[in-house]
Amino acid sequence: MYRAIDSFPRWRSYFYFITLIFFLAWLVKNVFIAVIIETFAEIRVQFQQMWGSRSSTTSTATTQMFHEDAAGGWQLVAVDMNKPQGRAPACLQKMMRSSIFHMFILSMVAVDVIVAASNYYKGETFKRQHDEFYLAEVAFTVLFDLEALLKIWCLGFTGYISSSLHKFELLLVIGTTLHIYPDLYHSQFTYFQVLRVVRLIKISPALEDFVYKIFGPGKKLGSLVVFTASLLIVMSAISLQMFCFVEELDRFTTFPRAFMSMFQILTQEGWVDVMDQTLNAVGHMWAPVVAIYFILYHLFATLILLSLFVAVILDNLELDEDLKKLKQLKQSEANADTKEKLPLRLRIFEKFPNRPQMVKISKLPSDFTVPKIRESFMKQFIDRQQQDTSCLLRRLPSASSSSCDHSKRSAIEENKYIDQKLRKSVFSIRARNLLEKETAINKILRACTRQRMLSGSFEGQPAKERSILSVQHHIRQERRSLRHGSNSQRISRGKSLETLTQDHSNTVRYRNAQREDSEIKMIQEKKEQAEMKRKVQEEELRENHPYFDKPLFIVGREHRFRNFCRVVVRARFNASKTDPVTGAVKNTKYHQLYDLLGLVTYLDWVMIIVTICSCISMMFESPFRRVMRAPTLQIAEYVFVIFMSIELNLKIMADGLFFTPTAVIRDFGGVMDIFIYLVSLIFLCWMPQNVPAKSGAQLLMILRCLRPLRIFKLVPQMRKVVRELFSGFKEIFLVSILLLTLMLVFASFGVQLFAGKLAKCNDPHIISREDCHGIFRINVSVSKNLNLKLRPGEKKPGFWVPRVWANPRNFNFDNVGNAMLALFEVLSLKGWVEVRDVIIHRVGPIHGIYIHVFVFLGCMIGLTLFVGVVIANFNENKGTALLTVDQRRWEDLKSRLKIAQPLHLPPRPDNDGFRAKMYDITQHPFFKRTIAVLVLAQSVLLSVKWDVEDPVTVPLATMSVVFTFIFVLEVTMKIIAMSPAGFWQSRRNRYDLLVTSLGVIWVILHFALLNAYTYMMGACVIVFRFFSICGKHVTLKMLLLTVVVSMYKSFFIIVGMFLLLLCYAFAGVVLFGTVKYGENINRHANFSSAGKAITVLFRIVTGEDWNKIMHDCMVQPPFCTPDNSTYWRTDCGNYAGALMYFCSFYVIIAYIMLNLLVAIIVENFSLFYSTEEDQLLSYNDLRHFQIIWNMVDDKREGVIPTFRVKFLLRLLRGRLEVDLDKDKLLFKHMCYEMERLHNGGDVTFHDVLSMLSYRSVDIRKSLQLEELLAREQLEYTIEEEVAKQTIRMWLKKCLKRIRAKQQQSCSIIHSLRESQQQELSRFLNPPSIETTQPSEDMNTNNQDNAQPETSSQQQLLSPTLSDRGGYRQDSTDGGKPQRKFGQWRLPSAPKPISHSVSSVNLRFGGRTTMKSVVCKMNPMSDAASCGSEVKKWWTRQLTVESDESGEDLLDI
Repeated sequence: MYRAIDSFPRWRSYFYFITLIFFLAWLVKNVFIAVIIETFAEIRVQFQQMWGSRSSTTSTATTQMFHEDAAGGWQLVAVDMNKPQGRAPACLQKMMRSSIFHMFILSMVAVDVIVAASNYYKGETFKRQHDEFYLAEVAFTVLFDLEALLKIWCLGFTGYISSSLHKFELLLVIGTTLHIYPDLYHSQFTYFQVLRVVRLIKISPALEDFVYKIFGPGKKLGSLVVFTASLLIVMSAISLQMFCFVEELDRFTTFPRAFMSMFQILTQEGWVDVMDQTLNAVGHMWAPVVAIYFILYHLFATLILLSLFVAVILDNLELDEDLKKLKQLKQSEANADTKEKLPLRLRIFEKFPNRPQMVKISKLPSDFTVPKIRESFMKQFIDRQQQDTSCLLRRLPSASSSSCDHSKRSAIEENKYIDQKLRKSVFSIRARNLLEKETAINKILRACTRQRMLSGSFEGQPAKERSILSVQHHIRQERRSLRHGSNSQRISRGKSLETLTQDHSNTVRYRNAQREDSEIKMIQEKKEQAEMKRKVQEEELRENHPYFDKPLFIVGREHRFRNFCRVVVRARFNASKTDPVTGAVKNTKYHQLYDLLGLVTYLDWVMIIVTICSCISMMFESPFRRVMRAPTLQIAEYVFVIFMSIELNLKIMADGLFFTPTAVIRDFGGVMDIFIYLVSLIFLCWMPQNVPAKSGAQLLMILRCLRPLRIFKLVPQMRKVVRELFSGFKEIFLVSILLLTLMLVFASFGVQLFAGKLAKCNDPHIISREDCHGIFRINVSVSKNLNLKLRPGEKKPGFWVPRVWANPRNFNFDNVGNAMLALFEVLSLKGWVEVRDVIIHRVGPIHGIYIHVFVFLGCMIGLTLFVGVVIANFNENKGTALLTVDQRRWEDLKSRLKIAQPLHLPPRPDNDGFRAKMYDITQHPFFKRTIAVLVLAQSVLLSVKWDVEDPVTVPLATMSVVFTFIFVLEVTMKIIAMSPAGFWQSRRNRYDLLVTSLGVIWVILHFALLNAYTYMMGACVIVFRFFSICGKHVTLKMLLLTVVVSMYKSFFIIVGMFLLLLCYAFAGVVLFGTVKYGENINRHANFSSAGKAITVLFRIVTGEDWNKIMHDCMVQPPFCTPDNSTYWRTDCGNYAGALMYFCSFYVIIAYIMLNLLVAIIVENFSLFYSTEEDQLLSYNDLRHFQIIWNMVDDKREGVIPTFRVKFLLRLLRGRLEVDLDKDKLLFKHMCYEMERLHNGGDVTFHDVLSMLSYRSVDIRKSLQLEELLAREQLEYTIEEEVAKQTIRMWLKKCLKRIRAKQQQSCSIIHSLRESQQQELSRFLNPPSIETTQPSEDMNTNNQDNAQPETSSQQQLLSPTLSDRGGYRQDSTDGGKPQRKFGQWRLPSAPKPISHSVSSVNLRFGGRTTMKSVVCKMNPMSDAASCGSEVKKWWTRQLTVESDESGEDLLDI
């Protein structure tokens, strides 16, 4: 990058390399970790039998065995392995088992570790046999030998070695006993001495449990270590055979050298040097093959092998599936078990006596003396009076319409909530009165549903695969029927034993689920009670202590000034616009911008802008342009302090400082705000002109650099990032302890083996220390253009320097502190090759094993622990750590559905014209594949450099122009096929149009100018075109979505990392702004300004030679010029400051913040990476829903009315299909859910998709506890409401039928009365009766005579065929009256043989009468017999009506 800065414009180099590192090193590279983690989770089941199931931490000293009890049964009995089995006296056995003995031994181990860590190099002449450290080691070895002998005496040898911990202690005892032998002291046996520190893990149970989680299941991690070692051995042997014959290449001459070279490539440190040396040695012919060999090995080792370690550690940290729900319940109980007491800063008021505020009642007769009454007591009556007045105003119709008083209208609006609560309470009372009836109805409905489902009412239909919606609906109905029904209803006598057993298991399972629900509800009630108790305590303090909730004990609780400050402090932009009628939230066009504006309050927005401006002003500061001497920079300082003073005063007056419920100083953020303000105020008032190095003034300037951290407090998402960092501090702290323990072990070993042995004379010709004295000449390489005059005999210019016997510049092992610093640098994989080469060259090749073992343990296991712990903590904070597989799939589905959007593809034109043909061509797979191949072909053109002077560039550019015209043709065809409006709907089409437009502009500029800039623009257009291919393949689209969504979700983490980097950059300018140039501090990399400091820190984030920059900033006299007056006049560094500065920055950024990016990528990758079996809703299901949505949403607005949801549900097919014949009830539930949740308004694409997703999963398995309760309550409410609607509609139909029958009955009765009156009148005045055989002409005349009569004048008992209720022909029994569709008929009487006639017509004025019929049937009958016959017939008709109504009810 530095070379590119010297050769090209600075902005181009920065932009290219920073984006390259961000996308490739931080995003794309971490995708491999996500892939390995997900793949490892899939194949873990296959290896579960080999590795064994996960288990919790158990004591290795106890076991279980079967023991026969007194009843003859067997039971598991815990057997204590520490039970005395030896021959020691009882007192010694009791002492050995006591905690005092245990703590004494651990304290001795700690003292031994401290003594070993205090060892240092004392010179060559010191005798080690008389060293106090040697004598202490002998004493500790004897002590631990006696401990081992005592345990063997008490437990017996067999009982002693049965514990793995005792085996490890015995191994240490044997090794340290051999180590104190003088000839073996400070040899390889030193490992046994320093490994005693591992025993200190038993001090902390949390650390012991964490270590067991990681290393307890040793089969997985051990298998991976063996695999890595085998891979190294195999690849080393292959490389040895390939390159051992190459001359001038010494890296592969022997197997150890080949092994070290391949291990170096594995750690990524200097692997390019290994490859370059090999390429130069093998020649140009085989160079490409060798390069591919090393690159493939490097990619496999770094991207796959190291990711496997992260996957194994994450798998070890994960719990079993059956324990996760138990943990969820325990966690919910722990969250519910909140503190009932108020914070200590509020409970301090309880120490003071109660002094409630009293009032005196005036305007009373003087005859009675009324004492003072509590103000809170009187306020109840005042509030009640105001409520009554407002209720009276609300009841009056003219109060809100005719009155123009704004205060009355506001009072009415304020009391709406009270009125709603009153109505709700009345409704709840009525609901409780009807509870038994509703329960009975619901029980009947569930029983009917259960009976229909089990009766096989769908047997006659063809076999068809049921949709997931239908399956889940029937599962829920069965579950509810089992839960609410009784055993007698569910189990019949005819069932088999298997069915009974299955029903019993289902009953037990659902009872357990019901018990779990009750526990969750109890936890929620407990949490609500705790919150209520806290509120009660707060109200009591508010009532009994007048100074409670008073800012600064001065401003009143309801003072106007405090209310004004509250309004100013809490004012914010209202992002959600609701409909005043329905109350639904309106979807605005720029809702994302509105959400951003409503993110914080207006006051916080002002302070964010002021803080950013202040940080920009601080970036112009430098040691040569200080704020003390620059008035323009002081303006920004004054503005920041003034605005922050106003902000803090407003917040303190509104919420209080400390002793109020919503005080400013109630958490760490408030303390940080006050601290930053005080530092800025002190610095502004002081403005020191002279700032000595390492003084209080310089410390004040360093603390002033924390100002960008204010944004963490002002932005809620930034506070969330901080909480995510600090919430996992415990696990990160444990990992740090493990790494420090590992470093201490190797540092102590290094001090005892390498102390004083790494020093060397600076004259390469001197070997011994005795000869390293005097001076020698060092030659200097300079440019030949200088034309320097050399002395006779000199070949190069140079100068004379004194000989010095010294350690390497950057590291040594003379004491534990320097050794741990060197190992910390090695732990970051920076500079370890140099340490290895120095140790091998100056101590011996065998000691190279030391550094290789440390690198493997520290980097392969230790650093991956950071990655695993940060990912695990991130999942725990997100709530996904304790999720089961089904719950995690559900969370992934919800996140995936949020990303899903309606298809932006217009429908095919209806006709078969030119547009339709174009549509078919552009949507054909062959057309899409052809375009993808052309994009790749155009991208291949960039494999050759485009240079203006190169003749090959012109043909390449011409070919690119041809490709551009082809893409223009593609866009034109799509615009014709889809219409311009339809083409513009898709974002991909917009991107293609943009790139194509840029390509056309490039073609015009290319033929017009033909210079280097046009060639560069053409290359950029080709690169932009290449990215369009990512959305045309499923896998590439998945990876691209992972990167894009990760960038979106990690925005605040990246911003937080930049703010930390900015703070360190400001502090670096103050500490190291004037440090002299060294090995890595140069004109490009330095801290002279904030901009250059940011560049250096960004380089440190990547880990590139950060340790060398740190050592350059540690320069001390006599290698620099000190100045005690001001720090900007010296070129010396700060040793302690550089150590804390660089180490803390590298740990926070490289080990924690960057691993958060890995966690986000792993989380987002799981959204898109899943097989069809793992997905609750597959991509095909989502695609089908998108197509159906486009059919319903014809206007492409993204919303549809609620009544269109039923049409959308009917159009769904496949797994989302709703069969109305089988699942009509489910269809009603889904439609009503949309109406209920959206109040009959418009529904969006995601609303319907969310409803389908809830209906397509088993909520018992997929939803978490709180969400499960809410969803079940919603579905239960929907089920009840749908049942009520069904019953209501059924009752309406029944009532409608009854009314119709009543009306028809009334008309019949009226006709009967009319006929009776006529018959009586005829009976009193008998007419002439004629019996005739009717002819066709007579029937025609009768019909013609009957037509002119109106329906109101007809007095007919039985309607004719021309009427609405014509006769119905009898088909069966003639004696039973029948009715269909409101048609009535009389029973057909048996015909006498003596009166056999074909037809009888009784006519009187063209009307058929009842009397004539009866008389013809029985000529001797009279009026009484006629009336009795009609009465019997009417009774039979009423019986028929009741029977048929009952049948209709059963049918419904």
